[in-house]
Amino acid sequence: MLRTALRNVFAHKARLLMTMLAVLLGVAFVSGTLVFTSTISNAFQKSSEKGYSHVDVSIKQESKGAPEGRDSVSPLSRRTLEKAAALPGAKSATGVVSGFAALSGKDGKLVGDGFSTQGANYYGGPDGKGADPRYPMKDGAAPRAPGQIALDAKTAERTGYKVGDTVRMSVDGPVRTEKVTGIYTTDDGSVAAGGSLVLFDNATAQKLFAKPGEYTEISLQAASGVSQAALKKQAEKVLPAHTEAVTGKKLADDESKQIAEGMSGMQTSMLAFAGIALFVGIFIIANTFTMLVAQRTKELALLRAVGASRRQVTRSVLIEALVVGFVAGIAGMAAGIGIAAGLRAVIGNMGTMPSGPLVIEPGTFVASLIVGVVITVLAAWLPARRAAKIPPVAAMGSVHAPATTRSLVVRNTIGALFAAAGAALVLMATGAGGSKAQMGLGAGLLLIGVFVLTPLLSRPLIAAAAPVLRLFKVSGKLARQNAVRNPRRTAATASALMIGLTLITGLTVIAGGVQNAIDKMASDSLKADYTISMANFTPLSPDVEKKLANSDEVTASSPLRNAQARIGGGTEYLTGVNGDSIAQLTSLDFTKGGWSGIGGGHKVVVDTKTAKGNGWKVGSRFEAEFEDGKKQVLSVGGLYKGNQMIKGIMVDNKTVTPHMSKVADMQVLAKTKGGATDEVKDALTKQLGDNPAIQVQDKKDVSEGIAQMINILLNMLYGLLAMAVIVAVLGVINTLAMSVFERGQEIGMLRAIGLDRKGIKRMVRLESLVISLFGGVLGIGLGVFFGWAAGELIAGAGLDTYTLVLPWGRLGLFLALAALVGVLAALWPARRAARLNMLTAIKTE
Repeated sequence: MLRTALRNVFAHKARLLMTMLAVLLGVAFVSGTLVFTSTISNAFQKSSEKGYSHVDVSIKQESKGAPEGRDSVSPLSRRTLEKAAALPGAKSATGVVSGFAALSGKDGKLVGDGFSTQGANYYGGPDGKGADPRYPMKDGAAPRAPGQIALDAKTAERTGYKVGDTVRMSVDGPVRTEKVTGIYTTDDGSVAAGGSLVLFDNATAQKLFAKPGEYTEISLQAASGVSQAALKKQAEKVLPAHTEAVTGKKLADDESKQIAEGMSGMQTSMLAFAGIALFVGIFIIANTFTMLVAQRTKELALLRAVGASRRQVTRSVLIEALVVGFVAGIAGMAAGIGIAAGLRAVIGNMGTMPSGPLVIEPGTFVASLIVGVVITVLAAWLPARRAAKIPPVAAMGSVHAPATTRSLVVRNTIGALFAAAGAALVLMATGAGGSKAQMGLGAGLLLIGVFVLTPLLSRPLIAAAAPVLRLFKVSGKLARQNAVRNPRRTAATASALMIGLTLITGLTVIAGGVQNAIDKMASDSLKADYTISMANFTPLSPDVEKKLANSDEVTASSPLRNAQARIGGGTEYLTGVNGDSIAQLTSLDFTKGGWSGIGGGHKVVVDTKTAKGNGWKVGSRFEAEFEDGKKQVLSVGGLYKGNQMIKGIMVDNKTVTPHMSKVADMQVLAKTKGGATDEVKDALTKQLGDNPAIQVQDKKDVSEGIAQMINILLNMLYGLLAMAVIVAVLGVINTLAMSVFERGQEIGMLRAIGLDRKGIKRMVRLESLVISLFGGVLGIGLGVFFGWAAGELIAGAGLDTYTLVLPWGRLGLFLALAALVGVLAALWPARRAARLNMLTAIKTE
């Protein structure tokens, strides 16, 4: 039986090759994901370890932060630095200060990716004349005075800047002109990942990122023979309030853990899509083994007749599946390594990943083999069991019957129960109190229910195509009959395509609704023509608003300024605005009261959700304790419906600004004479110094920026789901190939009575087209339903402006894609059917 099973593996090479390809694609995705994420994680971990090579102990702000309602930055002064340097176990102590610093390239664009565009101090010792071991100079000299900077070697190479060049940059808004005095090398993780690090002299960095004489961190290097733990114990004796001492090993371990957690999210997402591809692949593998078993019914019956038991027959089919799964697993592992290497090369060329070797862990190899073998064997088990159950006499006489009416009734009942339960859960999740878990469970049950019911649904849906198929006369009529001849096989094939299109359609519908909601939110909430903010959304200098207020183009402007305060025992953020002009810049939906009296007074406007949580109404008074400890009584002057763009407690800047330790704006709203035009936008950009760190955006820009992010995400998901669609194509090819094989005698008869080769090809192609469109219609229908349901959940979670938007153009494209799948999948089976020798086919039993 073992020899028989192994011989059968090679007896149907074409069909087994397609099955192996389906398994291979799924395994390649799994192994490629594991290798790629392991490689990235290892590269970043090694980079982080190098970055802490000069740090044995770090003194920094406590991770739990300062007490609520107070300044969140705990100062580390020069005196603390001197105490740390004097510790008996310390070889050296370095004061560290850092923050956001936007560097403009020669093309005027922002260098780096914004969030990893950093600035820091070059610490030359207490007198400022020594060398900073963290940043060895490759060329030129370290910055020692205001107006001087040093660039990391990777940024210098990327931008073309050299020692002596003058560069434009910004820290919090206003443009600064600096001279490059040196180029240095560094193992900093953000630089290795494609960011940039600009070094200033110590005094300038303190002024920009902290306060004169203060640091954000103090790094200690241990003397010879002193352990990190011993140095940490000594450092704890000189700690200021709200600071802590952490060993360099712990810092590196924590960063490695964060990197691993970050990679885990990406890995989980990619593995989810690999799982989808494998799930779709199960249908194909099961279909293939069903076909192979059907072809060998008489052969298996003969084996039973000469003494083989049911278990031996089942085992022989499973051995075939084991061999196929093992070979496909090995090949998939190799393909996955190639995919991972390609992804690493692409990301490496983009400059967003540190260099490092390709990491192939033993667990990846084992996982690939297990996935390949287990998935294939599981998919083959049902056909094997079914084959063993056929009585030998019935099988040899070709009188074994297909599925009984009773089995179909049981299947349809189970499918209806699953579908009804799933639909009920999804609808319940869209109501008040609905959850993501409930939605996910309902979606899964509904998908399974529809899959089980697909044979029942195939007849009426395919019958609906009859009027169109009649146009193709005999070929069209035969195609329709062939498509419903074996409903189970047709259903399994269509389901593979249905799953992929369900996900693609659902994601597209959700993305369209979210984008429409954001557009509506921006148009409904803002009267301002422009919003001005930092490129990485860090605080903006108040000087920016002052420049805009003095502009001839600007008729009204207001900074949005966040200030922390303690209210009623809890912490709230107040949003400071220009009370005299904010009504001209926003269009809030007030339920009671309004902006009247907010300018220069102690009145506030509050969104209805916050007001309800605090038990406030118009006229309510409450006490606010600002971050400097001073208190003031404020009164509610208006209640408005908040949204994701504007919400919270809004008060005049004249009330909150005097209590802020460092005044900074999150963004500035501006209304102009000429409205939102390219000319006005260019004028404002020029007035702000053509600063790469500052974004001047109108409503359309804000919407397009969000749309771009959504489209990037969607395109990534489309790319990942394409794997499932490719596997679905293989399934259609397999089904058609089996159909051609089963109908060999019939096709020979059709040829003999006058149907030419073109007619045969047309018949097979139309059959493929009908099956693919059947799967496409089911997938798009389910996708729209899931998109609507998820949208209701999103709207209930706070995005009130969300409404269902059906992207008819893309839905039509998806249906066309399903049709294209059918046409492409039919090429080989149609050609094979047309080339059958009619006499040989007629003689075939």
